[in-house]
Amino acid sequence: MTEHNFEQMRRAMVSNQLRTTAVNDPRVVVAMGKVPRERFVPEAQADLAYLDAAVPLGNGRALPAPMVLGRLLTEARIRPGERMLIIGATTGYAAAVAAELGAQVTALDEDGVPVLPGVTSVTGALAQGWAGGAPYDLILFDGAVEEVPVAIVAQLADGGRIAAGIIENGVTRLAIGRKAGSGFGMISFADAEVPVLPGFARPREFTF
Repeated sequence: MTEHNFEQMRRAMVSNQLRTTAVNDPRVVVAMGKVPRERFVPEAQADLAYLDAAVPLGNGRALPAPMVLGRLLTEARIRPGERMLIIGATTGYAAAVAAELGAQVTALDEDGVPVLPGVTSVTGALAQGWAGGAPYDLILFDGAVEEVPVAIVAQLADGGRIAAGIIENGVTRLAIGRKAGSGFGMISFADAEVPVLPGFARPREFTF
């Protein structure tokens, strides 16, 4: 597969997967059309980088489909200069796109994140977030979770947002939350298939 082929696939992704699914922030479209997604998946999976599906990364992790990131960034209305934490950053694709949008990005994963221009890569437990860089204007979960820990909400600045796939009764919905004073709530806006992030399962209730 040549660089030219990947460029064609990237343009097709923008036309067929982003513009047709309400990814209508021109800045997000341009950034995702610029960042070479094939460089953020295992070499053997490069041909799958632009499919409308998650790309397996190994160890139970996967890179969400392009539409998922596009919708979350569009609804989050990310602005240049905002402090942003990406939880579950894996190979760094979402971090690279966010940096292209001008965010000051901290990328967190349990196994580390590749060094990227304009991105602070950190290693730690996903469910704890990264308090060292708080407060954040935006926290993006690059995957689906059953619940957002209180400790992570606490790392938001007042008026800050959280973007994530939220699992409810077996269905994953893309959602945006906003912190206002001591309050926080999330509103879902689209159903989507999103790879699950480890460590965010809701405690199971005992039944008799």
